[in-house]
Amino acid sequence: MDATSTLTLTSPAAGAEDGKLGGALSRVDGPLKVCGQARYAADVHLPGLTHATLVQSRVAAGRIRSIDTQAAQAHPGVLLVMTPFNAPRLPEGGQAGIKPPAGRTLSLLQDDRVHYDGQPIAVVVAETLEASRQGARLLQVEYDQEPPQLDFEAAKAQAHPPKEAQGQEPDSRRGDVEAAWSQAAHRLEATYSTPLEHHNPLETHATLASWDGDQLTLWDSTQYVHGVKQTLSQRLGLQAEQVRVVSPFVGGAFGSKGSAWSHVVLAAMAAREVKRPVRLVVERTQMFGPVGNRPFTQQQFRLAADGGGQLTALEHRVHAETSRIEDWIEPSALISRFLYACDNVATTHRLVPLNVGVPTFQRAPGEATGSFALESAMDELAHQAGLDPLEFRRRNHSDFDAGQQLPYSSKSLLACYDQGAQAFGWSQRNPKPRATRRGDVLVGYGVATATYPAKRLASEARATLLPDGRVRVQCGTHDLGTGTWTLLTQVAADRLDLPPARIALEIGDTALPMAPVSGGSMTAASAGAAVHAVCELLRTHLAELAVTDEASPLHGVPHELIELREGRLRKTDEPGRGETLESLAARHADIDLQVNVRATPGPDAEKYSKHSFGAVFVEVHVDADLGEIRVPRIVAAYSVGNLLNAKTGRSQLLGGIVWGLSMALHEHSLRDPRYGRIANANLGEYHIPVNADIPDIELIIVPEDDPHIGPLGAKGIGEIGITGVAGAIANAVWHATGRRIRDLPISLDSLLHAQR
Repeated sequence: MDATSTLTLTSPAAGAEDGKLGGALSRVDGPLKVCGQARYAADVHLPGLTHATLVQSRVAAGRIRSIDTQAAQAHPGVLLVMTPFNAPRLPEGGQAGIKPPAGRTLSLLQDDRVHYDGQPIAVVVAETLEASRQGARLLQVEYDQEPPQLDFEAAKAQAHPPKEAQGQEPDSRRGDVEAAWSQAAHRLEATYSTPLEHHNPLETHATLASWDGDQLTLWDSTQYVHGVKQTLSQRLGLQAEQVRVVSPFVGGAFGSKGSAWSHVVLAAMAAREVKRPVRLVVERTQMFGPVGNRPFTQQQFRLAADGGGQLTALEHRVHAETSRIEDWIEPSALISRFLYACDNVATTHRLVPLNVGVPTFQRAPGEATGSFALESAMDELAHQAGLDPLEFRRRNHSDFDAGQQLPYSSKSLLACYDQGAQAFGWSQRNPKPRATRRGDVLVGYGVATATYPAKRLASEARATLLPDGRVRVQCGTHDLGTGTWTLLTQVAADRLDLPPARIALEIGDTALPMAPVSGGSMTAASAGAAVHAVCELLRTHLAELAVTDEASPLHGVPHELIELREGRLRKTDEPGRGETLESLAARHADIDLQVNVRATPGPDAEKYSKHSFGAVFVEVHVDADLGEIRVPRIVAAYSVGNLLNAKTGRSQLLGGIVWGLSMALHEHSLRDPRYGRIANANLGEYHIPVNADIPDIELIIVPEDDPHIGPLGAKGIGEIGITGVAGAIANAVWHATGRRIRDLPISLDSLLHAQR
């Protein structure tokens, strides 16, 4: 792949049904990946390629007094040692265009300040990767250290509200919480916490930067090629047209690659200095700090209900850590504003600044952490009220989003409860905790509600009829491993009534039409809507061309009587009269058979509250003596609008559930409270589940038609799978043991030391 090429994928042969929306079309990029031919950012090779290594601070606060570079510069093969003392100066000190998610506060070697352990402080470029790594090891750095702020409880005194929480006010209030609390029959006051977590996609962050005069091309592992383009042009003082970003394949992202982090700009700076292409790959241990994380949260709840089990008061106060150089909000309380019916609700968000790297999106930011706390609190109050926890949730089902004062575009949560409970066998649950045993194993059942917003943003697409009768579809979106290559091929094939093999899709390039960040579970709804619209427009364009072409068998036929079926334009009431797309293209090779579309959410986008919903049922087994926890089975029912691909959709939901289990029982980044260093910055000690930890998972998709979400009726499924799972597991552990764990992850130690 060179700087002028764009990757095009055409689907292998597939059955007609697989090519229709909802069918189980296999991944069109699968053969390339299985055969090792899919080239990611770090796989691209250019003539004269050099290799860069990122050097990080080993202190959490202070100044860099000096960096002795002599030994590194003398090492064979080293071409450049770029530090704060010799790095090129950037517009506005490198901080131009700070506008998350794309533009963040970066460390671009523009001053000697150190704000957190792991901050980039130098880049070493060499002829080989080995030489650049050795050069990095040879640097001698002296610091003037300052006492870092790493104590969350102490720093809470400086907590402050964020400017906003995902477009909403950081605090909310309706009704009179205090009055309702004081009069309630049942009350719960509890504090829950979720730990610091780091993304660890299979592919770490990687960037290859190459200059051709004043034109910059980046191959980057990113969720947002157009955002990277904007960030780089602003930081480097370039015009937007001087930057091109290419990202055909991404080996996982989960929110961490939604921003252009420091290494991306540093690679471009280094490439301009050495006047050769530079590849910079973030090492696995370097993933813990300079490329974002899910922050620690502390969530205080007051929850109250009347004698009949109706919620009367809900207060959800969130404190979340953030960096001292940029505010980042984990909006954990947003879920409490709407999920259950309650007249008296108050929520607050406060940020606690520490000497840590800037946090960022991590799969279902806010909903994953907030649902653990809310669903745990609901379970605790249900027990206090003497109600089955599923029945308690049913009684407090919300038919209207009282937080935003909007009706739901659609909501099938009650059906999720019913179908999930039946498949799980919830009615067999003994309500008494610690009452069900199988030998030495305590058995517990837990339930939780899952939800995630259904988002959609403006997106553009282009469709072109090619001379061989195939259709090229272009959209500057991304495939993070989620199946976008396949899904957009399927949307186009369905709308044009063509086999998937006749769709030539191009994505992952700023040379293509604009698409938003691939995050927030909105790629299918956003880019999919654009592809749907542009294919519909192409159908109309080709029909108009045929009816005005005297050489066409359809000449003079009214437009409304023309349809496109199986690669032929034909008269609806006379199917034998028509012609193939190849014949039409052959006669009009001299004109542009191309159309462009910008698809927007539409005028009623703000009139409805749009969410996916689900119910998660979990069985846990806990060793009565040792406290070892096993999860043998999970049943989850979801209402997600139209499931566009049965195979990739199932994969997304399963992946979310597995991560929810990981959140509940495994993941925890351990920060040294003295130095701010992550002590388990590797996959050997940052625990994640392996195959033996994953149970039998049964998925139920509740049919749902949402006429307001978009032309495809798809709500997005990338993130809802993680929500609710940690809460359901915590509730099942309590049911099995009688011990309530309010701090994640639920470890053997925490369980053994917990009070019944």
